[in-house]
Amino acid sequence: MRYYIISLYFPLDLHIKLAVIKVHKPTYLFILIYILFSSEGFCQNLHLIIYGGSKTETATIDSLNYSKTHIDYQSISSEIENFQNTLLKQGYIENQLMGIEKINDSTFRSEIHLKKKFNTIYIYYNNLEVEKSTLKRISKEITDDYFTLHITEIESGLNFINSEFSKNGFPFSKLNLTNIRKQSKNRLEADLTLNRSSSKRTINEIIIKGYEKFPRSYVKHYLKIKPNQIFDLQTIQNKTTQLNNLAFARETKTPEVLFSQDSTNLYLYLEKTKSNTFDGFLGFGTNENTNKLEFDGYLNLSLINNLNYGEAFRVLYKSDENDQKTFEADLSIPYLFKSPIGVDFMLRIFKKDSSFTTANQSVKIHYQINAKHKTFAGITATESNNLLSSNPTGLLSDFETFNYNIAYQFLNAQVLNRLFPLNSKLYAEAGYGNRKTTDTKEKQSNFTLDAFKIFNLNPKNSLYLRVNGATLISDTYFENELLRFGGINSVRGFEENSIYATLYGVINTEYRYQINNSIYIHSIIDASYFENQIANADQKLFGYGFGFGLLTKAGLFKLNYANGKNEGSNFKFSNSKLHLSLLANF
Repeated sequence: MRYYIISLYFPLDLHIKLAVIKVHKPTYLFILIYILFSSEGFCQNLHLIIYGGSKTETATIDSLNYSKTHIDYQSISSEIENFQNTLLKQGYIENQLMGIEKINDSTFRSEIHLKKKFNTIYIYYNNLEVEKSTLKRISKEITDDYFTLHITEIESGLNFINSEFSKNGFPFSKLNLTNIRKQSKNRLEADLTLNRSSSKRTINEIIIKGYEKFPRSYVKHYLKIKPNQIFDLQTIQNKTTQLNNLAFARETKTPEVLFSQDSTNLYLYLEKTKSNTFDGFLGFGTNENTNKLEFDGYLNLSLINNLNYGEAFRVLYKSDENDQKTFEADLSIPYLFKSPIGVDFMLRIFKKDSSFTTANQSVKIHYQINAKHKTFAGITATESNNLLSSNPTGLLSDFETFNYNIAYQFLNAQVLNRLFPLNSKLYAEAGYGNRKTTDTKEKQSNFTLDAFKIFNLNPKNSLYLRVNGATLISDTYFENELLRFGGINSVRGFEENSIYATLYGVINTEYRYQINNSIYIHSIIDASYFENQIANADQKLFGYGFGFGLLTKAGLFKLNYANGKNEGSNFKFSNSKLHLSLLANF
């Protein structure tokens, strides 16, 4: 049998008398554990009541919602000090603490007299240091000597003025209100004091860490950051986040700055990412005429920034179930000779069974306005050859076209979503030129639009809307120059490039549910309208179905099942198409 002395203390010197407890050792251990893990049960909450010099002042104090429950006296003292600062920001600059009174062991009462409330302050400033254009954004009353602010807007107003100084190359500037005075019973005045260096800070050197071979032209023209530029850290941070929109690099941490007495060095932390992609799909369906299973598909290889120049090279080969073959090669070279100008080359060869071949060659110069906007201007030459030995209808013909093109592109990324890295896109192009045959010459124009937007309803649910269309305007048409659409990248549920038109428009919609960060399911509802001036026909098409996407180690695997039908026709399962695709990054 042993004896132990246990002493318990409460805050504010509330002492419990020593007790001699006669217990066995195991019982003592249980008591000790209870004390250690249930200490909150021994704590006593203290209550604070703040009141004013009148009922009106007390009602005002209660409306400001101060904290009434505290664990010790130090917490109460801090709360009263913070509350007085709150009163100052509300305009009660003359508020006075009359005292703190202990009512009982758990309750304290504080009396604060609010006195007069000031709503507006007149701030006198040096108009050579602060521009009126800056003050107009925070104040409605401005003269050459002073401007006014509502008392509650003082802190935000001064922070804004200080941020403007920082944008102009003075990151260490400080603003203070000095000589605060009561000019009359209703007028409060103060002087604006500015403390800043005599010279502006500019960027002397930009140092890249992690991905040292990152193409420097992107820093100068894509981010619009260059040496001798006025230093503004907030603007720089906003710009560098746009690096995450690039396919070949990303920011690993926010920029850092090294200040010395006569220089400012900016450090960017980047890493190279996998940007090459291999995309392909396999589609199969039943031929309506032969009732046989037919296959189609394509291969799409994209190589980006392999030379650390930001270049992009793409090769596409497509074989459709209608005995159509397509070959495309694109090369984009940005920032030629370290200028904001880039160039794009394109070669496209299309063959329709044994009927005709068409070759398109295009050269465009592009200008990157900023990270999201790009403009294009260039030329396109087309040559088409009729392969048929006889052409009784005259719908096929040898011809050549030469067009001048202008285009605009907008891209907006959502980099945190690996399944849907692009939130919105807009590409619009217009072309004007002439078509020549052996004996005729005719003016033509064409227009193309491709745009989509993802509407994020919440982290798991979203709506995808895409609008795609094109038109060819001419006095006469040949079959081998018509627009072709239909398939997985157009109105789904139809054979690839099986629909010929002089004008078409497609609306694709998907309701997407993201199960987790790597799996999503979606609906398919497509609608299309097209016109064919040769056949003197117009028609509406519809596609319905569902699909899912799965992000694997190999890449993004997608499966789409869709059924297409014409307006007025019956639904047939035999018209359904199953499309499989895999987008792999390497």
